[in-house]
Amino acid sequence: MKKILSLVLISALGGVLTLGGYKLFLEEENTVVVDNNTQTTPTFLPTSNINTLYNTTEAPDFVEAAENTVHAVVHVKNLSMSSGQMTFEDFFFGRSSQRPQVGTGSGVIVNADGYIITNNHVIKNAQELSVTLNNNKTYEAELVGADSKTDIALLKIDADEDLPFVTFGDSDNAKVGEWVLAVGNPFNLTSTVTAGIISAKARDLSGNSSQSFIQTDAAVNPGNSGGALVNTNGELIGINTAITSQTGSYIGYSFAVPSNIARKVIEDIMEYGNVQNGILGIRGGTLNSKASEELGVNDTEGVYIAEVVEDSGADRAGLKEGDIIKKINNIKISKFSDLTGQISSKRPNDVVNVTYSRDGKLYTTPVTLLKNETYTMPLVGEVKNAKEKDLKKLKAEHGVKIIKLDDKYADYWKNNGVEEGSIITSINGVKVNSVDDVQNALKNKSEYESLRIELINSRGEKERFNFR
Repeated sequence: MKKILSLVLISALGGVLTLGGYKLFLEEENTVVVDNNTQTTPTFLPTSNINTLYNTTEAPDFVEAAENTVHAVVHVKNLSMSSGQMTFEDFFFGRSSQRPQVGTGSGVIVNADGYIITNNHVIKNAQELSVTLNNNKTYEAELVGADSKTDIALLKIDADEDLPFVTFGDSDNAKVGEWVLAVGNPFNLTSTVTAGIISAKARDLSGNSSQSFIQTDAAVNPGNSGGALVNTNGELIGINTAITSQTGSYIGYSFAVPSNIARKVIEDIMEYGNVQNGILGIRGGTLNSKASEELGVNDTEGVYIAEVVEDSGADRAGLKEGDIIKKINNIKISKFSDLTGQISSKRPNDVVNVTYSRDGKLYTTPVTLLKNETYTMPLVGEVKNAKEKDLKKLKAEHGVKIIKLDDKYADYWKNNGVEEGSIITSINGVKVNSVDDVQNALKNKSEYESLRIELINSRGEKERFNFR
């Protein structure tokens, strides 16, 4: 028994000596430091396995941008007369079926003198216009001018003080993913601010590449039209214009006219009384895999030139059918609406640097934009300002030249001896010398008036057509 107890004690003593020797001579020394400094900026670890720390100070601060913008965004009220359905009482008492109709929207003050940008559809058919500021003061507004193509209108109010206004930013510099604020008056709720990001640029909703909107997911609802889209610096980069929705309310997609286009439109209206549109002078389309395969080209991005308009800036600069436009003024062109956005912000006689691909090589050439000399005329087709030789050929003293018949009515015209090259000399008794005259004649025609066209056909014969 004593021998067993002795063996246990000796084994325990040996274990203690072995552990002590390891601790003393072999184990490395670990030093523990306690930091008593309080961290002023907390960090948060995300739930994913990615080793990234998020800092709360990186969150965007919209306060200053919102404060600077809300005072410059106004409520626009449009009083118009609407023709309602004639009731029995209206007929019996000889009353008019017209009823007053009130429409509302938003606007943005762009200088201290009271000039205000809004949408054309906000003020369309207005008999009376009024504007209410953020301080609840209301003023009568004058329509200075409007452009239905870009959906931009310019109003003017006379205030007794300098007004707060928003400065223009460069919409070309706006980036996808950038934070933005939408400021307006949805559902008659004044001074409403919503936040989101730029979802896309150069969006076209028309289907014919005539638009180039900034797309955002900032909440925009009925009444926001004409309001401001600003960046975090409070600079105006767009005029909120449209939403895509099955319900008519916000579902995550809203669209704004880029500020560079809106600014150019209102400057034209103020200086010239109308919008000065410069054209490049090409016809074509956006490239993609299918189009590239059909055309036999390798590029899947850019604008393919299918036709160069005679005597246009593109023609004079040497652009040809088959060229692919890749950049305008060093800004990438991926689709036709990119091209539309760039050209829409320019005027006749402006020069743009066009980078294009030809036979796999890149070239850059300056192109002078010219005034548009073509117009698509209803029922007829495309017409163009006639040259002296065109008039002399058919012994015409004035007129515009038909360069492409409307596909739908081409057979009718050809059966009546009218072909491409014929000269239209007057519309509804008004002589025409240019496409501007054609547009004005059609604009001045009343809804109930028939369309009367006088022309000289390709055989030199004078013809008259009357359309009801």
